[in-house]
Amino acid sequence: MKQKVLKEKRIRIRYSSAKPGQILINPSLAKELGIGEKAEIVVAGKKKFVFSVVLEDSVPSNAVYANTDFMKENGVADNSIATLRSA
Repeated sequence: MKQKVLKEKRIRIRYSSAKPGQILINPSLAKELGIGEKAEIVVAGKKKFVFSVVLEDSVPSNAVYANTDFMKENGVADNSIATLRSA
């Protein structure tokens, strides 16, 4: 039986010191979703962002870490639920 590969997943966006334009993501989550160098985050079905991916073991598998200032400027609150997929 072939294992089902997820295309997208609902995750939490957490504020962090990540560089603008980058997100920190758990390597197992990236592998699960087939994410390579770029990932897309969609917040509330309206706000869509594409980021460079940095793999980081310390990030929880149900969250991504994004730049605090970038997220605030774009109206995304800490701990927001968003959809993550490969870009």
